[in-house]
Amino acid sequence: MKAEEIQKVLIIGAGTMGQQIGWICAVHGLSVVLYDIHTDFIGIAAAGVEKLSARFVRNGHLTGEAATATRDRMAFLTDPDAAAAGADLVSESVPEDPELKGRVLGDFNRRCPAHTIFTTNTSTLLPSQFAEATGRPDRFAALHFHDVSISRVVDVMPHPGTSDETTATIRAFALRIGQDPVMLQKENSGYVFNTMLTAVIGEALTLAANGVASVADIDRSWMGITHMPTGPFGIMDSIGLTTVWKVSDYWAGKTKDPKARANADFVQQFIDQGRLGRKTGQGFYTYAKGEKPVPWDGPR
Repeated sequence: MKAEEIQKVLIIGAGTMGQQIGWICAVHGLSVVLYDIHTDFIGIAAAGVEKLSARFVRNGHLTGEAATATRDRMAFLTDPDAAAAGADLVSESVPEDPELKGRVLGDFNRRCPAHTIFTTNTSTLLPSQFAEATGRPDRFAALHFHDVSISRVVDVMPHPGTSDETTATIRAFALRIGQDPVMLQKENSGYVFNTMLTAVIGEALTLAANGVASVADIDRSWMGITHMPTGPFGIMDSIGLTTVWKVSDYWAGKTKDPKARANADFVQQFIDQGRLGRKTGQGFYTYAKGEKPVPWDGPR
């Protein structure tokens, strides 16, 4: 399949990244289905897309009329067969568990047309870890997005079994939806930017978990010296602490590294308090509309 032939994109997983990927595809004229197994998540996704729409209009990226047309190209479904029907490209954004990703994509392999290209938006896993489970390893690769509101960079990472045609199509598709593809020549956990970011986040968590400095002071150190508007903990709040914990916990289990385990446990205490990040209004910081984030001083 050629990139110009892609008309319908199926997003599996209607969380923050699924919403953003679906939105940017719809902005560029494609028909988009956001699928999630959870009915409640579909309602949240629809509200999230409305916020994205308002942000793009407010920032001058789209007119109100164009934003309305974009939303009209998007559907939100919990029926997997209806979601898969006619899909030309799949983008998967389910939690960071290779067995889960393989199981979900394997299920959609049975539902989607034979020509459908499968992609994963995994942050840290390698596509080869679940390529065979997809049922179409030659038509499968990683197509990883960042925050579409502030970045146009996407990572294209094939695995050894990805066909050259599939890699070329995914690259051309990324360009078609206004993205700037970074082509990885070999598999690498964390791609390019996330490899660097993960190192920063890991060390920030270690500093906090070891009581070296407070969350706010660690961020203040980073922001004050680099002149960046957000520190590592603010970035984690934007990512979502459930995702941060899943990644931390997975690699802690994989490596048996006590430092990694302590980092995962540090994040876990925030999740146990229901502080899941910016999307819930509370994470490492507390967020209120129109106010700067306020740091949390620990569990009660």
